[in-house]
Amino acid sequence: MGPDIVFDSLATTLQGRIVVLEPLTEAHREGLWEAAASDPRIWDWMSVRAGDDRGRFDAWFDEALALARRGPEVPFATLAAADREPIGSTRYLNLRPEHRVLEIGWTWLASHAWSTGANAEAKYLLLRHAFEDLHCKRVEFKTDALNERSRRALAALPAEFEGIHRKHMIVRAGERRDSAWYAVVDDDWPAVRATLEQRLANRRQ
Repeated sequence: MGPDIVFDSLATTLQGRIVVLEPLTEAHREGLWEAAASDPRIWDWMSVRAGDDRGRFDAWFDEALALARRGPEVPFATLAAADREPIGSTRYLNLRPEHRVLEIGWTWLASHAWSTGANAEAKYLLLRHAFEDLHCKRVEFKTDALNERSRRALAALPAEFEGIHRKHMIVRAGERRDSAWYAVVDDDWPAVRATLEQRLANRRQ
């Protein structure tokens, strides 16, 4: 399978029991604004504080739509499976189809969805699609090195910690961020899949 067709089906709806991931469209704007503005803690570790100001949110949303149209990133709206209420967003980015590599990032959730299994299932759906449908060899993640909540969640997948990139980004109001890098490779995927499926099965009991 050549690299020109590896990523043909990136933008597709991914259905789970807790969440549904839909390719981002204009129809998601208002619902995502309500989720984004519901709790300032959502944006503590993001590179912009898109929930503090409607203009800033719309700029973030417009950029996400533009990136989706141009193709270098594939943003999703994260919806609660029970009622299709928008509760957050995530995306595929840093696509390197010639190497069968992509990143999962720009993930945020309304705080009422924290610790519900929504994040774990979203990661499961994205990873399964990447490895089993798109035939990826590697999926990357990066987060602020100080974001312990995110780092615990990545370690629990489990994704392999690969080190700190010092002074990697300038974020928010000019803060310099060190980034912690994690990855799952295709050799890891069977064990990661089993772990995530067991965690999600335990939530059904």
